Amino acid sequence: MNNTIKSIAAGAMLAYAFGSFAAGSHGGGHGTEAIGKPGVAAKVSRTVQIDMSDAMRFSPAKVTVRRGETVRFVVKNSGQLKHEFNLGTEKDLKAHYDLMKKFPEMEHDEPNIASVAPGQTGEVIWQFTKAGTVSFACLHPGHYEAGMKGAVKVEASK
Repeated sequence: MNNTIKSIAAGAMLAYAFGSFAAGSHGGGHGTEAIGKPGVAAKVSRTVQIDMSDAMRFSPAKVTVRRGETVRFVVKNSGQLKHEFNLGTEKDLKAHYDLMKKFPEMEHDEPNIASVAPGQTGEVIWQFTKAGTVSFACLHPGHYEAGMKGAVKVEASK
């Protein structure tokens, strides 16, 4: 009986710790190797300005880069709601969006994401290492479903 109570208590503490983590902030571990890697500021070849609005749109919503290019995305939130710029595969973004719906106050501290308060500007520096398409989206509940997404076309380098 005493061991059962200890097991229940240990399980409850683990569940509480996990719940606190999931509802709070997190960093790392979103499988970004499929879309490239964090860029080095000294190697930025150009800057792309992205506007995020309460119309649930990015402007521009399409960007073209070359494989191997390091790009600085400067993302401005021109709206009254908090938005984010999150680079990822379509599959990873959808999975993360499902998690964000469960934990809407989740904060991010990852190199492929800029969470931006209303009227503020954020930055993501990214090196695109593979040709193909890299998606981006705002994963705040309701924003992704409303169409707040875009794509980076990564062309093979010449």
